[in-house]
Amino acid sequence: MTQFPFDIVVFDLDGTLADTAPDLTAALNHALGVLGRRPIPAAEVRHMVGHGARALLRKGLAETGTVDDALVEQGFPVFLDYYQAHIADGTRPFDGVEQALAALEQRGVRLAICTNKLGGLAGQLVDALGWTGRFDVIVGGDTLPQRKPDPAPVHAAIERAGGGRAAFVGDSISDTDAARAAGIPCVALTFGFSDRPPEQLGATALIDHFDALVPTLERLGG
Repeated sequence: MTQFPFDIVVFDLDGTLADTAPDLTAALNHALGVLGRRPIPAAEVRHMVGHGARALLRKGLAETGTVDDALVEQGFPVFLDYYQAHIADGTRPFDGVEQALAALEQRGVRLAICTNKLGGLAGQLVDALGWTGRFDVIVGGDTLPQRKPDPAPVHAAIERAGGGRAAFVGDSISDTDAARAAGIPCVALTFGFSDRPPEQLGATALIDHFDALVPTLERLGG
């Protein structure tokens, strides 16, 4: 087997490794209901994800009425408590993820997660999906003062995973902007939670299924 061109592959979590929309939608609508707001369909929530839980709640409030900081702070613990209790009720890895991760591991690639999800929630979800110990590092939205699209979390994930040549895999403009600022290639999914057409993300490459991830990375690193 020829040497793989990347030492580390860094993944976003929500909308990239796993379809978390069912449980995020349930938690958001629970918080909105407590605050006297109407529920939001899952199809709409999918395009609100990517900037962290507090930002998701703020977007949900803005979609259903007025919003201010006090209301966000009132609803945030309601959202978190519900989400922590139901973090993987409906969440599932995307089709082909397990095989792609295994193929990268077989090539000696170190795996990392860089997400705007709170680090504790990211770790809880990874464990719930049966991935305990599979990723060398998880950099969450509260690990550093900066969050994606700032490149600092991406640099931190690479450094904490041992350093080397790295690529990023994500689904949103925060991911592609962070990877570009970090100076590494980014493979974006066409089926994630993006708030814009995938062709507008500015990714180095797009894939329609995880079956294409390893060949695409081999091509980009060649």
